[in-house]
Amino acid sequence: MKSKRFEVLAQRPVNQDGFVKEWPDVGLVAMNSPFDPKPSIKIENGIVTELDQKKREDFDFLDQFIADNSIILENVEKVLAMDDIEIARKLVDINVSRDEVLEITLSMTPAKICSVLNQLSVLEMMMALTKMRARKTPANQCHVTNLKDNPVQIAADSAEAAYRGFAEMETTTAIARYAPINAMAIMIGAQVGRPGVLTQCSSEEATELRLGLKSITAYAETVSVYGTEQVFIDGDDTPWSKAFLASSYASRGIKMRYTSGAGSEVLMGYAEKKSMLYLESRCLFMTKGAGVQGIQNGSISCIGVPGAVPSGIRGVLAENLLASMLDLEVASGNDQTFSHSDIRRTARTLLEMIPGTDYIFSGYSATPNYDNMFAGSNFDAEDFDDYNILQRDMMVDGGLRPVSEEEVIKRRNKAAKVMQGLFRELGFPAITDEEVEAATYAHGSHDMPERNIPEDLVAAEEFMKSSQDGVTLVKALYNAGFKDVAESFLNMMKLRVAGDQLHTSAILDEDFNVISAVNDTNDYMGPQTGYMMSEERWNEVKNIPNAVEAADFE
Repeated sequence: MKSKRFEVLAQRPVNQDGFVKEWPDVGLVAMNSPFDPKPSIKIENGIVTELDQKKREDFDFLDQFIADNSIILENVEKVLAMDDIEIARKLVDINVSRDEVLEITLSMTPAKICSVLNQLSVLEMMMALTKMRARKTPANQCHVTNLKDNPVQIAADSAEAAYRGFAEMETTTAIARYAPINAMAIMIGAQVGRPGVLTQCSSEEATELRLGLKSITAYAETVSVYGTEQVFIDGDDTPWSKAFLASSYASRGIKMRYTSGAGSEVLMGYAEKKSMLYLESRCLFMTKGAGVQGIQNGSISCIGVPGAVPSGIRGVLAENLLASMLDLEVASGNDQTFSHSDIRRTARTLLEMIPGTDYIFSGYSATPNYDNMFAGSNFDAEDFDDYNILQRDMMVDGGLRPVSEEEVIKRRNKAAKVMQGLFRELGFPAITDEEVEAATYAHGSHDMPERNIPEDLVAAEEFMKSSQDGVTLVKALYNAGFKDVAESFLNMMKLRVAGDQLHTSAILDEDFNVISAVNDTNDYMGPQTGYMMSEERWNEVKNIPNAVEAADFE
């Protein structure tokens, strides 16, 4: 006889997920592998000659980069002598400020910082993350993509997403050569929805940099770094080549952050018997040493790996906290789904949503799941209402707001018309009134008419080969009759001259004022300190359209 209870449980969505017991020999352990090194350091004549039980002559290039660039050496010996639990308690203690903690954590080695994190529960990590987040005000980032790379739909979806509250937006391509058109569409749509939203187009690194130089993207984040030398080599990169690429963006006034995340080295087969957290710590120390202002981490596209092992989701939270302990901007993942269980994916999200990070999602899908070309997101467009109600239930600012159907339709329609006028002025393949109408009311690409893809690709290639750039688009928008959008686009370009958006954790308000860790420093030290929703913001969060009020019964 079989238990009917167990038959029912076997059909539950969570039991479609994959799970594996810890296997340290191949790196399938989230935290605290028996093969992780113990903290150590030796300094001779200002040079690190030993780092975490490895002699300098045995350093790989990550060890060398970290030893030479990533650690404040003045206090490192004192910090390594401190008890792990003492440091862990300082992370949680509301009487110890963020600045006091940073004086310790910026002088740690990768092994030491992992050893400290191993002392913390999930709740304690969330408490620590509340304090250690760089920017006081939390925000959110979304993905705006579709199966057909339809630029009209991208513009309309990004206008809606900006209006819903996302501070940053990222697109990518189904067909690589669509990149310049997708980059134009997401930037223009975003400025229609809410001026000041930062946008990017994820593509091959040389193309992505060229898009930035043409001023049709405002930031980049898909500059991946890894925790072992062999995985770096397989990607034809080194820490120094990545640092050079980062400086190329910064020198042009383009905000950027690296991307890393637990599990990538395991997937590539070169985890060197180390825990996922230890390897991620090396990525983050390298990020700090390169002078990059932030990181997209939280396992990202490898989330299924830590999600399959014990304490894996705790380890993902630990890597987000680790990044903030190095004073980096944190875009904390939640962008790829890892479970068939709605309960698991929501629980994973709340670990970052409740304490708040610089960007709670590094890719909330602002489209239906089938249109997300980054792979399925942990939350998508069909979860907007759930997410808004989670904010309302817990009085937590997750970066979004309830919106009215009327206002969304208005912004989607305008964004589609702006793209129609832009294409007309640039001599690109025409956008029809039918496409404008469809994009105004569409849920996803299944609701859109087909475009002539070869003609679009010819226009995209000619744009990239020509001297046309953001100034060309500003003029075209102005001539098309959309002066306000042209002005917003120009303001995005002007930012590059001042460079204030290169400060750690920088976002913009609708007046193009920069809000960053410099002028919006997280000062949390217990109740009624740090970020608290204003009355205006709380009213916005709690007033969902389907909530009834007393007047409805009169």
